[in-house]
Amino acid sequence: MSDIIILFGPLARVLGPGLCVFFMVFDRYLLKNLILATLFIALSLASVIMLTQSLRFLELIINSGASSLSFFVLTMLAMPRFFEVILPIALMIGTLFATTFLAFVIAAWVAPMALSKMQMMRTSIKTQYSNLLLRDGVFNSIGQDLTVYVHDRNGLGELEGIMIHDTRQKSGFPITVLAKRGVIVSDRDKQQVIVYDGSRQEYNPQTGRLARLDFKRYSIDLPDSEPTQQRWREPDERTLLELLSPDRDVLENPKTHREFLTETHRRFVSPFLSLTFTLVALCCLLLGPLDRRGLGWRIVAASIGVITLQGLYLIAYNLAKEHMIGLVLMYVLVFVPIVVCFYFLNPASENFRRAIKAKLWRRS
Repeated sequence: MSDIIILFGPLARVLGPGLCVFFMVFDRYLLKNLILATLFIALSLASVIMLTQSLRFLELIINSGASSLSFFVLTMLAMPRFFEVILPIALMIGTLFATTFLAFVIAAWVAPMALSKMQMMRTSIKTQYSNLLLRDGVFNSIGQDLTVYVHDRNGLGELEGIMIHDTRQKSGFPITVLAKRGVIVSDRDKQQVIVYDGSRQEYNPQTGRLARLDFKRYSIDLPDSEPTQQRWREPDERTLLELLSPDRDVLENPKTHREFLTETHRRFVSPFLSLTFTLVALCCLLLGPLDRRGLGWRIVAASIGVITLQGLYLIAYNLAKEHMIGLVLMYVLVFVPIVVCFYFLNPASENFRRAIKAKLWRRS
């Protein structure tokens, strides 16, 4: 309360306490509506992006037979990365000044950790269920030494008309398994094909003998997949601290080192896009004379300016992976508009703006 009295004390003595209170209430009302507008826009954009991202994982989840919870977790893990773009645009549309701390935290830690978790989960699902994706009517190669043919699947998900050719035997002789039906079972340790009512045949080319074994139930272990823990994480999946202290193998590879360097600069620069976009919108809306016909053309100009800056920034980011000029352009595209907009919004630039307006008026 003391801070408010110190801040508004001089103003209250000039304008009166009643008018000062009015300004305080009006500022709160305006700030409340701007925050609500920004949240509404951010959630709307997030919903659209969530829909597009969910379609990417829908086919994977359906084909793999994973749970609906996995689908929801994958979609949620993909969202923080897109908030780097959603938040600046939402702030621009809502015309709300806000600090870039939240965007910095998302870009530096939340987004890369979520992206890394999402990629690991996708790889884990692919690894866990890749052996289950046996297509009907074709020879499915599982690894280098196992081939499975499935004639059809019934309504219960069971396999019908199965032929398995396995060359992994220690004896060196391949075996062929024929069965009427079968199922695939999986746990955390291994996956198996359990077949029923069939025969196991092993041919010895040295003796020309064919050994046959009829069975009611027989199981075959499927090959283990490559561990997902060995997957190398991309630069955009690492936190800011990991980017600042890369491993020795990263430093020894010039291309990888440049990718880490580019991603590090992006983490520092991209949060300031919130301020850049907001200032561009304010310059377009506040500068110049008022028009009784509305501000439609100014809104269009602000939108075009923001979209142009965003597109150029993405081009500069991709260019920075190959040339140092790209890093320079990233900083120029973010901070030069901030300086220019602050200057034009400052009363000190009024004479300069009037001179430009007079020149344009004489030319027209």
